[in-house]
Amino acid sequence: MKKFPAVFLDRDGVIIRQVDLPQKESDLKILPGAAEGIALINKLGYFVVIVSNQPVVARGLITLREAHRLNKVLATRLAKRGARIDAEYLCPHHPQADMKKYRISCTCRKPAPGMILQAAREHGLDLKSSFMIGDSTQDVQMGNRAKVKMILVKTGHAGKDPWQHKGVPDFVAKDLQAAAKVIARIKKRDLR
Repeated sequence: MKKFPAVFLDRDGVIIRQVDLPQKESDLKILPGAAEGIALINKLGYFVVIVSNQPVVARGLITLREAHRLNKVLATRLAKRGARIDAEYLCPHHPQADMKKYRISCTCRKPAPGMILQAAREHGLDLKSSFMIGDSTQDVQMGNRAKVKMILVKTGHAGKDPWQHKGVPDFVAKDLQAAAKVIARIKKRDLR
């Protein structure tokens, strides 16, 4: 079976403006250049996957269903701007969650690579030729652990998040659109 390359995207601070605990549609403000960056990634033939920790679910501020609905709303808004999201994965867990059913240490919460690995299994993705784009050190460590090429963007937390996990990005870009151009250059180079 042929495997496909993917680009895994953090949501908050990469696709949309960084908001503490986004809970409603009005919190989904698409960053400048984000839709254009995703559209370029689509044009390059990558499978596009959102991977996002959702502590709002662990805290009981919204339900898991509502969190998925917000991602669908975002995907619809992006589609209207020519950008396609192929899949979305979120982690509702937290070791100190207010909601008992989500109070676990899991393999999907960043910086663990579980969401990437699950997407790869379910969609036949080739991680060796894939990328992760994120704005935090937990995104960087997730990408490193999944063994995908990691691009840190200077939007959102810009790598200055309070968690400060160990990890090293392969590339640093101004924003999602600039990160997509990095991927385009690498793909062009690899086709030579």
